[in-house]
Amino acid sequence: MKLLTHFSRFFVGLLFIFSGLIKLNDPVGFSFKLDEYFSEGVFNMPFLQQFSLAIAVTIVIVEVILGVMLLLGFFKKVTLWLLLLMIVFFTFLTFYSAYFNKVTDCGCFGDAIPLTPWESFSKDIVLLILILILFAGQKYIKPLFSNAVNGAITFIALIGCIYFGYHVLNHLPVKDFRAYKVGTDIKKEMEIPADAPKAVYDIVFTYKIDGVEKEFKMEELSQLPANAEFVSRNEHVVQEGYIPKIHDLTMELEGQDYTPEVLAAPKALLIVAYDLNKASEKGLQTINETVKKAQLAGYEVIGLTASDQSIINTVKSNFKLDLDFYFCDGTTLKTIERANPSYITLENGVIKDKKHWNDVDDLMIK
Repeated sequence: MKLLTHFSRFFVGLLFIFSGLIKLNDPVGFSFKLDEYFSEGVFNMPFLQQFSLAIAVTIVIVEVILGVMLLLGFFKKVTLWLLLLMIVFFTFLTFYSAYFNKVTDCGCFGDAIPLTPWESFSKDIVLLILILILFAGQKYIKPLFSNAVNGAITFIALIGCIYFGYHVLNHLPVKDFRAYKVGTDIKKEMEIPADAPKAVYDIVFTYKIDGVEKEFKMEELSQLPANAEFVSRNEHVVQEGYIPKIHDLTMELEGQDYTPEVLAAPKALLIVAYDLNKASEKGLQTINETVKKAQLAGYEVIGLTASDQSIINTVKSNFKLDLDFYFCDGTTLKTIERANPSYITLENGVIKDKKHWNDVDDLMIK
């Protein structure tokens, strides 16, 4: 039991620290995931969405600190109870996501290690078992250092987490794990190989025959009687086909998709603001000067947003912006970049630089 307790202590502690730091590297991304849980289609608590970022930052910092305290053996009873409450909460979330297929990725390890809902749930069950083992063997959990030293280490860890969170919120994630990181050839990542596996569907047709509804598969349609009345067509995926890393990027203006033209441009600057209503006013004030600088350097400049035209017109008027905002799906834009607004430079579809509006002066424009 002693060895099992020690193993559980270090495994759980290190995993909580790792998981917390991965999400703390990108708290905005984790807040987007919480938005999904709070939405009307899942937990129906949309009033919490305005607090998603604050909740996200708090959760990930607590996750890291609890991992540190467990490793140190500091306030072990409080630590174990908080770990248990947190893992029970996470287990509920991942089970709900998996069983009802509401949120397809819990965001447990951010974009670094994507997990399916059932994989996330299985991971949490293992952690729950290990934490229960820690409760059973807590007499073997001894402090590594004196209370003063353990307290000092915990405090330093807390300050470090707060600083790290503040830094990435005002700049960008230190490590970018997304499909749109610097160096990505967007056109290449959108390609589907000729020999890529195709999706396989099971299609069932429902027809009413003599007042009774019956189901038929595709190969049985030739056997339909003349008096059959079509009712519905249902299909579900039996086997997923190949999905390229980038598969949902469009840049539409007045109903026309200009994605190929933008990706073919020798130099392009994308100004990403997934929601202009929520965009930083200070950030929007950096656009005009940056646009002029980029245009003088020969860049094609466009804005990308999911906001509707009335909001675009209002923002362009208020900030005297002289550029077109192309429409792109909001989820895609949130994946591309975390700041609102942010700047991305492309050369022939290859991402050369990405900057938070706070760092626009350092944007690589040449």
